[in-house]
Amino acid sequence: MRIILRCVFVILFLALQKHAFCWGFYAHGKINYFAVFLLPPEMMVLYKSNISFLVEHATDPDKRRYAVPEEGPRHYLDIDHYGTYPFPNLPRKWKDAVEKFSADSLNAHGIVPWHIQTMLYRLTDAFKKKDFPSIMKNSAEIGHYIADAHVPLHASSNHNGQLTNQKGIHGFWESRVPELLAEREFDFFIGKADYINNPGDFIWNRILESAKASDSVLSIERTLTNDFTEDTKYAFEERNGIVVKQYSSAFTISFNNRLNGMVERRMRQAIYAVASFWYTAWVNAGQPDLKELAHKKFAETETKDFELLNQTWKSGSKIIGREE
Repeated sequence: MRIILRCVFVILFLALQKHAFCWGFYAHGKINYFAVFLLPPEMMVLYKSNISFLVEHATDPDKRRYAVPEEGPRHYLDIDHYGTYPFPNLPRKWKDAVEKFSADSLNAHGIVPWHIQTMLYRLTDAFKKKDFPSIMKNSAEIGHYIADAHVPLHASSNHNGQLTNQKGIHGFWESRVPELLAEREFDFFIGKADYINNPGDFIWNRILESAKASDSVLSIERTLTNDFTEDTKYAFEERNGIVVKQYSSAFTISFNNRLNGMVERRMRQAIYAVASFWYTAWVNAGQPDLKELAHKKFAETETKDFELLNQTWKSGSKIIGREE
């Protein structure tokens, strides 16, 4: 009986890790939420009245990975595939990178910094047209991809510790740590959004920072594991009425301390970056008056599209692309 229970716990633990995508649903929502309060009043009038949408739909790109084959590569970049830091072999401009490696090869190793720039163009165009649903949808989703770029293991081919027998570390860093500590310990009141003169350079710098930090994330977890027994590294906790095996509070707090606040720091940087990209898109669109859009609603067909996405995700369809 004990062996059976242990197998059940292991299966539940792995299932929990499988569904702990980029930053985790909790952190993605928080990043979009706090980004709203960095905006100028001219934008706040629209964004604050729709803050629930921005939070709820911050995770739509993750949900879409169940149905859209090309979605997966938009969330990461295995930059170490292209050599050593600072990876001069990888062109920063999409056209140059395609000429050197081909689009298929680039997609095989992730395209997040280029996709963020595509999303910026889409959001700018939505502002120019004063297209309420497109503004909201693209704002929520560019926030997701920008946040992903700030996750160290999204810039590493060892994205879930699968190459070093540390499977599960991805969800541990981006989900377990913020879920346990953010509410009572993290400070998300930052300042204000800024105009980004060169969005390409900006996001590539964030990717390089993530790549540089990935080794620390892996090595610190590996070293810390030596200080804990199996029984103290993990704990059984109830989630949504199900008992799951989870990293213990003691191990999580020790990990966060040894990282010297890295998770909080990267979340803060992500919040600032998301707000600044929103602001940059608005400025590039000519700073249109958004007051008339503040109380607009989504059409019934658009609402049904969101419902369909949720149904597809909840159905548990097979994820297309790599697991996180």
